[in-house]
Amino acid sequence: MIAPAQTENLASLAHLDLEREIATLKREMNAVILTHYYQESEIQDLADFVGDSLQLSQQAAATQADVIVFAGVLFMAETAKILNPTKLVLLPDLKAGCSLADGCPAELFKTFCARHPDHLVISYINCSAEVKALSDIICTSSNAEKIIRQIPTDKPILFAPDQHLGRYLMKKTGRELRLWPGSCMVHELFSEKSLVQLKQRHPQALVLAHPECTEAVLRHADYIGSTTGILNYAAHSPATEFIVATESGILHQMEKACPDKKFISAPGEGGCSCSECPHMKLNTMEKLYLCMRDRKPEITLEEGLRQRALQPIIRMLEMS
Repeated sequence: MIAPAQTENLASLAHLDLEREIATLKREMNAVILTHYYQESEIQDLADFVGDSLQLSQQAAATQADVIVFAGVLFMAETAKILNPTKLVLLPDLKAGCSLADGCPAELFKTFCARHPDHLVISYINCSAEVKALSDIICTSSNAEKIIRQIPTDKPILFAPDQHLGRYLMKKTGRELRLWPGSCMVHELFSEKSLVQLKQRHPQALVLAHPECTEAVLRHADYIGSTTGILNYAAHSPATEFIVATESGILHQMEKACPDKKFISAPGEGGCSCSECPHMKLNTMEKLYLCMRDRKPEITLEEGLRQRALQPIIRMLEMS
């Protein structure tokens, strides 16, 4: 819930040209705005870079800006701070979390890892800085298969926190993975039954799915990949109609890239439109402006934690 003072502050911005004000602040601060595909379309349109978790990590590692404004969720902004300890890293809303990160508390994960001390720990980037610090390698949906294929076959692997991505990777690589039982609240809501019914109404449509979806949904996919992979597949496919099983924010970039093609969000149970991440959508243009104007909320990390979390991220970037 927004505090009364904040509500008043947001209401007072109605007269501002927020796009112009944000552009002015960006120049004055020497800031870069990094935005995930799942953000509101108006935020995507003013960003310096829009991408998936791997691309955003690479951009954060390479930026020359003094200030990183992260239009995404907390674990993404933490990753930017881990890579840029001397830069100011801002997140429009600190409550923009992630069900995957929230479902893998560091203390419980530490105990889980301790029960399997011989395992190499590969954690999906959708986790807290504390869980990253307990990991050997970080991965994203874009590079997870590539990273796992580089691990010697005699080395057992513990994979967290997304069990659905983990099962997909087991199928792709033939490797046995010990899985933490986490899932994404958005991708888990897609319904196989509703998807099949939608496919019957659109028989020419190809199904494009993110590997965070359940196995029941993935079995109907014509293509499975990261958000960037889904975008690129649609752009290069001769097909003109697609059912997209990932967070609906990606449709904005897909429609921009392919204005002559039709994109339909995959449905949830009963055909509900439940493909929006409530955490991602906490960020707004007003909050983006205020965080730049006031230079807060700022992401801070204890240096020892940052150093421990940095090493598995560096390994990911090297292996990618």
